[in-house]
Amino acid sequence: MAEAVDTGLSRAAAYTTLAPGPDFRHEIEIKRSRFITVLRRAGTEEAARDLVAGLRREFHDARHHCSAFIIGPDRDIQRSNDDGEPSGTAGIPMLEALAKRETAPGVADLSDVSAVVVRYFGGVLLGAGGLVRAYSESVSSALSLVPMVRRSRLRICAAEVPHTAAGRLENDLRAAGFVMAETSYAARHTVLRVAVPDDAGTIAGAAERLQLLTAGSAILIPEGTEWVDVPLS
Repeated sequence: MAEAVDTGLSRAAAYTTLAPGPDFRHEIEIKRSRFITVLRRAGTEEAARDLVAGLRREFHDARHHCSAFIIGPDRDIQRSNDDGEPSGTAGIPMLEALAKRETAPGVADLSDVSAVVVRYFGGVLLGAGGLVRAYSESVSSALSLVPMVRRSRLRICAAEVPHTAAGRLENDLRAAGFVMAETSYAARHTVLRVAVPDDAGTIAGAAERLQLLTAGSAILIPEGTEWVDVPLS
């Protein structure tokens, strides 16, 4: 999934987030209390808070709807809420589970994710330490199961090619490992768009590759940038 954005204020060129799809749910039970974790990919605070509101309506008889979310390529928006649990025993452990989640060895860059843990009290008090562990484990166990993608800021480069050659060239570029962005059609030509990492060397390499494939007839022109989902290897 690609999404045009203004990247002027973003220091990060890539981060990890949830794969597109419906909200992910996972439940654990600890001393008869049910902890239902719901994860949502959320690119705005509004989307993150909408998850909390919706689950309050769905699980209206639950005692707690604790939440945490991290938003933005730079992970600069981070919020949590204990929702009636003792201060610091729910929202903060959930937020730490999101913030410290390693998406690759030594890398913790998960963002654009909202987590809500719905708790049905089972009658056994867990104590402060038990609550911290329960809410942290609830989010961590859900994150270990949810599919994720790499969200990368890529430079979109366009080239005008003949209609008759467009399909072959697109297949050749994909086979060479390039990420293809939106293709458009004009009266006399097709505009192929390639998404490459936003640095001069990579762009030059892509231009050279296209010239080799077209015997020098196609010129690659850099356009804007997009955030593009790339499968995790």
